[in-house]
Amino acid sequence: MADEHQFIEDGLRRSQINEFFADELGRAGYGGMDVAKTPMGTQIVLKAEKPGMVIGKGGKNIRKITSELEDRFGMDDPQIDVQEVDEPDLNAQIVADRLANALERGWYFRKAGHTTIDRIMDAGALGAEIVLSGKVTGARSRVEKFNRGYIKHNGEPAQEVVDHGQGVAVMKLGTIGVNVKIIPPGAKLPDDFDIREDAEVPEVEQAAVDADADEGVESLLEDEPDEVPDVGADDDVEVPDEDPADVIDEEVVEEVVEESQDAEATDVAAEEPVGDEDVDADELDDLDEEIESEAADLVAEMEAADEDEEDE
Repeated sequence: MADEHQFIEDGLRRSQINEFFADELGRAGYGGMDVAKTPMGTQIVLKAEKPGMVIGKGGKNIRKITSELEDRFGMDDPQIDVQEVDEPDLNAQIVADRLANALERGWYFRKAGHTTIDRIMDAGALGAEIVLSGKVTGARSRVEKFNRGYIKHNGEPAQEVVDHGQGVAVMKLGTIGVNVKIIPPGAKLPDDFDIREDAEVPEVEQAAVDADADEGVESLLEDEPDEVPDVGADDDVEVPDEDPADVIDEEVVEEVVEESQDAEATDVAAEEPVGDEDVDADELDDLDEEIESEAADLVAEMEAADEDEEDE
């Protein structure tokens, strides 16, 4: 058999054993089980609110359950250990069964839910959640949730820390599923942290700082620049060696200067008007008079032509 099929078979078998114990030990306050395989057989630890009812008078009931496990589920030499639940209000399976019985007896679902979750929180739980799903009050099914405190829904804490319990209430309108989740007191969650008031904090040693450095930027601004010494003509001044690439050719510079001067001369010549003689103001007046006389003659000819046309 493949590993996947084996996992499915083991899970199905575990669920069937859990349902068997819930039916047989419901009145004893069944609170869950732990199954572990050992070299001597299968070790089963039962959690119950009333261990005496699980064992029975003279161990009669426990022998009956052991034989049933061998015949019905084929378990080899099952060894059953019964443990009493210290706080039933913190056991999710016991709480779910109690809530289902309360609903079957006619309790209103809101009153039953709030009363149950208040008892869980009063017992010291860090958080709890109750979910009722089904035909709670009417013909249509719906889901009602009751939350208190802090609860985890995903990840490893939801599987390892949170206690799960399920129950079923058989009503006239239909069945109501009861799911209970409880985080017990003292549970360690990944996001928990502690604040220690008596912790000793080591002293931090500060590096030594010079007195001049404490003055900061102001001291830098107040400092006057060093005076530049005057260099006379007779003083010997060391001139650094010039790089041949940095030396400018004097002939090339002269050619560039001459070309720029020629270009400026041509621009100035283009801007000056052509011809050296200025136009006289009298000549302009004569031209205006001639134009006016010619215009008057044209107007007279046009008027004469109009008169001739009227006479005809």
